[in-house]
Amino acid sequence: MIIVNNYNEFEAQLGKELGVSEWHTITQEQINKFADATLDHQWIHTDPEKAKTESPFKTTIAHGYLTLSLIPYLWKQVADIRNLKMEINYGIESLRFAQPVLVNDKVRLKVKLSNLINLRGVTKTTMAIELEIEGQKKPAFAGDVVFLYHFID
Repeated sequence: MIIVNNYNEFEAQLGKELGVSEWHTITQEQINKFADATLDHQWIHTDPEKAKTESPFKTTIAHGYLTLSLIPYLWKQVADIRNLKMEINYGIESLRFAQPVLVNDKVRLKVKLSNLINLRGVTKTTMAIELEIEGQKKPAFAGDVVFLYHFID
């Protein structure tokens, strides 16, 4: 795990792969809870019996937005950003879903620091990310996420 205390320590990592999170298993319970939270109960996510016979995947799949929502959790396993007043999820750019995440798949986040800007004391980072699926060549998704970090002076 990388530790970052300020802008200069981030700058030293520019262009480098920052690391990879631990594997996280996507369970049917997690998918169902996400469906409840988002009111998206499409059968391809929540009905294992129907998915067995009617889905091309022969099982349920995670919502794409569920996999996206794991970014902050998995990012915290890659980097410990310290000395902060505040951290803000600022945006997602150029993101593409490459393949579905099936129930019980294991996923992990790979992160590279691709850009860094000092905006009058606020550190704006752009991270190139991929959500890898264990045993698969293609990631679930790849793109750029942007975080703003307000370090304590």
